[in-house]
Amino acid sequence: MIRRQRGGKLESVSWDEALNYVAERLSAIKAKYGPDAIQTTGSSRGTGNETNYVMQKFARAVIGTNQ
Repeated sequence: MIRRQRGGKLESVSWDEALNYVAERLSAIKAKYGPDAIQTTGSSRGTGNETNYVMQKFARAVIGTNQ
């Protein structure tokens, strides 16, 4: 589900549409404010270090931040 506007209603969408929406929003934020404006977070709970490793690779390779 996505919300296209602040205060708007959530709407059901396909996985492809949801992923495209997230990619567009992240690209817009990165273009306007720079890569360090996007935060990622991890935890030692759940799936462990593998998830943290993939998240930091995503942050560095896709977003372009090393903060």
